[in-house]
Parts: sequence; C-alpha cells; structure tokens
Amino acid sequence: MSFVNTVVVTTTLLGSALIGGIFFAFSNFVMKALAQVPTEAGIKAMQSINVVVLNPVFLGALVGTAVLSLLVAGLAISNWSEPASVWYLSGALLYVVGTFLVTGIGNVPLNDQLADVTATDLDAVLIWEHYPRRWTSLNTVRSVAALIAAMLFIIGLVR
Repeated sequence: MSFVNTVVVTTTLLGSALIGGIFFAFSNFVMKALAQVPTEAGIKAMQSINVVVLNPVFLGALVGTAVLSLLVAGLAISNWSEPASVWYLSGALLYVVGTFLVTGIGNVPLNDQLADVTATDLDAVLIWEHYPRRWTSLNTVRSVAALIAAMLFIIGLVR
C-alpha cells in the first residue's frame, strides 16, 4: 500500500477511535448522570449538548471519518488482492453503517424530538421517560461500531 493510502487509513482509524471514545463517554457516564438529575434539568442539559455538539470540529470528525471510510472502502476494493483489504473494507462499512447511519436514523431523530419541546411541558416529561434509555442504546451501538472499526483498521495496517 502506498504512503498516501496508509495515511488515509491511519487518519480514518484515528477518527473512528476518537468518535468511538466520545460516544463511549456518553453511554458510560454522561447519559447516566443526566438520567439521575431532575427531569427538567436533564432535558435542558441534553438540549444544550445537542446544540453545542453541532460545531465544525465534532461534525468534521464524525462526517469526515465517514467520508474517509468510503474512500478506504474504495481503496480496499480497488486493491482487493492485498491481504489488508478485507480488514479495511470491514472497518469502513462498520463505521459508515454502525456509526454514521445509526446517528442519522436513530440518535438525530430523538434529538430533534427533544429539541421541539420546552423542558417544563408535559410532552417533554413523557419524551424524557424513554429518551435516555433509547438514545443510550443507539449510542452504544455507535460507540462499539466505531471502536471495532478502529480495531479492524489497525489489523489491516499490521497485515
């Protein structure tokens, strides 16, 4: 594999590990903490997090890693005879499907639903009854997918 391809895979690996770590933190302790505070405080905190997270650094890492994963998938397919290709393709697909798509079809709609209420509304309280559990379940899938993708990229690099 060329030096440029190695840099692309390594950058994708680092992005996957970074995103996986961020999502791990949320599943492991952030959401648990938000679920333990009074409902109104938990809702307001999560609404604030969901606004603040929409910044160029985080979105660049999340979306950039998805774009790089697609590039890595293309590189793997075009160099299929190389032993690392199956590892690269597996890692790329796992990140795109298990992390990026789950974000778009799972976590984002939940966040949008929460954003549409005022923390003191009855609707907000009803949404919050299930939100932390559902959101964290989906988030754990995202975290595990990103971290396993990083591991698969590492395996490919050492092959």
